[in-house]
Amino acid sequence: MLKTLFLLGIPVLIAGGCSKPSIQAEDCSITLNGISFTKSLNQGKSVSQLVGANKLIMKSGPKTDYFNEPNQSAKYGNAPMLLTSVDNKSPFTFVTKVSPQFTQTYDAGALYIYVDPDKWHKFAYEMDERKITRLVTVRTSGTSDDNNHDASTASSVFLKISSDGKQVGFYYSQDSTNWQVTRVYRNDYPETIWLGISAQSPMGEGNSSAFESCTFSKDAVKDFRMGI
Repeated sequence: MLKTLFLLGIPVLIAGGCSKPSIQAEDCSITLNGISFTKSLNQGKSVSQLVGANKLIMKSGPKTDYFNEPNQSAKYGNAPMLLTSVDNKSPFTFVTKVSPQFTQTYDAGALYIYVDPDKWHKFAYEMDERKITRLVTVRTSGTSDDNNHDASTASSVFLKISSDGKQVGFYYSQDSTNWQVTRVYRNDYPETIWLGISAQSPMGEGNSSAFESCTFSKDAVKDFRMGI
């Protein structure tokens, strides 16, 4: 959570009826393990490098974050992000192994459900105020909440987002087999959403996060408590 105001490159959603929404962002064509990222926010394309077909390294700049203060004092929306469009009317599951470089407080690698600057959900592997690395979720509808979950000493974690169209769940794992739920709630997002990967360094001078073993499937987990 950044405490100094930065408003660089905040995207705007332009919607029209039931047509596919358009985001004011740079077009791109980056394919990671078969997943096509077609939009780049805040120089996401230029700060990302593919390492083979299955790994991408994203470098955030200094003082980069996404967070809308609960007291409405400020909005931060300048973290780089790559986005892929998803039909939210149908079930889906998105999984990625995330390996952030932890240097300063709130450095993180993250997944997103993204609609517009005032409606999104961040699922991050982040360093907290006590320099403990842990799972963090930030659900934003106008303003952001902020939830710190389990701590982990691992250099990498698997993050999963899954929806059956009615509910959406967020899970993490050390081995991509045994999953722990962090949040489940009603899926109140529009018919088309964007799934994203992002790196941030709200208090620091930059962060490098690796994303690999990405998978996307058109089905939901069967058990929204167990994440399998």
